[in-house]
Amino acid sequence: MAKYSLDTIRHSTAHLMAQAISRLWPDENPQFGVGPVIEHGFYYDVKMNHKLTESDLKEIEKLMKKIIKKEKFEVQREVMAKEEAIQFFNGQGQELKIELINSFEEGEEISCYRQGEFIDLCRGPHVENIGQLPMSFKLLNVAGAYWRGDENNEMLQRVYAASFLTKEELANHLKMLEEAKKRDHRKLGKELGLFIFDQVAPASPFFMPKGAHLYNELVEFMRRIYQKFDYKEVITPQILDSELWHTSGHYDHYKENMYFSEIDERQFAVKPMNCPCHMLMFKNHKYSYRDLPLRFADFGRLHRYEKAGAVAGLTRVRTFCQDDAHIFIDLDDIQGEIAKLMEMFFICYKHFGFTNIKVNLSTRPEDKAGDDKTWDIAEDALKQALEKSGHEFFIKEGDGAFYGPKIDVEIADALGRYFQLGTIQLDFQLPERFGLKFTAQDGNEKQPVVIHRALLGSLERFIGIYIEHTGGAFPFWLAPEQAVLIPVNNDNHLDYAREVHALFTKKGFRVRLDDRNESLGYKTRQTQKGKIPFMIVIGDREMENKSLSIRAYGEMKAEDKPLDTVVSEFEKLAEMNIPAELKK
Repeated sequence: MAKYSLDTIRHSTAHLMAQAISRLWPDENPQFGVGPVIEHGFYYDVKMNHKLTESDLKEIEKLMKKIIKKEKFEVQREVMAKEEAIQFFNGQGQELKIELINSFEEGEEISCYRQGEFIDLCRGPHVENIGQLPMSFKLLNVAGAYWRGDENNEMLQRVYAASFLTKEELANHLKMLEEAKKRDHRKLGKELGLFIFDQVAPASPFFMPKGAHLYNELVEFMRRIYQKFDYKEVITPQILDSELWHTSGHYDHYKENMYFSEIDERQFAVKPMNCPCHMLMFKNHKYSYRDLPLRFADFGRLHRYEKAGAVAGLTRVRTFCQDDAHIFIDLDDIQGEIAKLMEMFFICYKHFGFTNIKVNLSTRPEDKAGDDKTWDIAEDALKQALEKSGHEFFIKEGDGAFYGPKIDVEIADALGRYFQLGTIQLDFQLPERFGLKFTAQDGNEKQPVVIHRALLGSLERFIGIYIEHTGGAFPFWLAPEQAVLIPVNNDNHLDYAREVHALFTKKGFRVRLDDRNESLGYKTRQTQKGKIPFMIVIGDREMENKSLSIRAYGEMKAEDKPLDTVVSEFEKLAEMNIPAELKK
């Protein structure tokens, strides 16, 4: 199988799936949209009246394997002229393919691949024979998807599939997917009482008290880091005149994702990012080289319009808060600042249990602001800074922000899935657009460079990722509830349980007393479902010895410990809200 790349295998398997669907529902004359290779497999968009079910996917998969084993079609590449291709697919009733062909540039080669009775538009490459395809694939699920990603277009059925070179790789991936289902932050968020969503505010989370605690504790965690690295927190308005966004360039590059309103015959925009506000704050004060680097941090709420088909739980929302900061700095000092930022990032991620970390350098996009000379300087500055930092990094061509190149940091969660969290973006454009100046050491005015920096990224997205990383079992210092006290019998043990609860509360621990008139078994099961760090049971022995029967989440057995020992242990666990590196 080494003869073909995994992408070629997956692309060929996608065509095989389309062929099987066409055979199973010939009267529907299924129309096929796009079927790209994606991480771990592929998907194909299908237009048909019949709504595909889980049992249908099993039938499609069964037929696919039968075709591989028994029919073994040769795969032939055919090239057509544009008009010929339109005429051909019109005869096939494939309107979606015709729309795709009409979007091709004049003179662009139009290739198709034929296998038996089935032919499909595709650039390729493909395997030479269907019999060469491995049977290590699985059709996973069906989801709705707007044609060409536009919510104004009709909804198609998107069939997702996993595809690998070996059955062992497939089995491992399916096992990971099962674990991911259990850890899904949308499921756990509801079960643990962290947040809800409601259509009165689409794609905008409502954080319940436990979720609000988690949210606020993350903000306080960042503030503790800010003290170590000399950041100054600021507060900025939510709604600003559109002229500001024209000045910054966001209006031209980002207006489709912004919310606008007319006030006093002026157009205003709800801010989608903080950077223009920070530019104004720097401009309205006279700074010298002695004041730099100047680091403005902002926990302001942001709003961005995301298409309905793109939003997903907490990981893609329309209203959010970033642990956002902008650093005003002399270009000559960039190397040292990047080194500090990388130190800051790694301290933070390590504290949350993320150990597999990737660093990427993203270069100029096609839709960029500014001239190539400025971009050359910016990209070279970041590259040199990363090289001096000693961290391995990878180049991502064309993936920078419109105003400058950036460093992106990705972390792997407990299931080995990578997510982009931190970002460091170097910006020469906004200081120039806003006419920012500082007094240099020689007494002349000089333009600063701005570093856009986020560490956790969006707090909402980080919470979603972290819920799945921990499976909802948060560390003691962060958990909304740190322990639950359960008296064996309310008549006999409640008074002592109240004494213990009062002591814990006085010490600042978040401990709940479960004095409901329910059985001990029921309360125990409920506590375990809540993934609370500790469950403490109080009975006759505990009352007599002034001790506690304590069991950590995930452990099978409880331990009897003196009350003062438990208090001391809790105090040590609570101190872990500050990374060890910040205590030095």
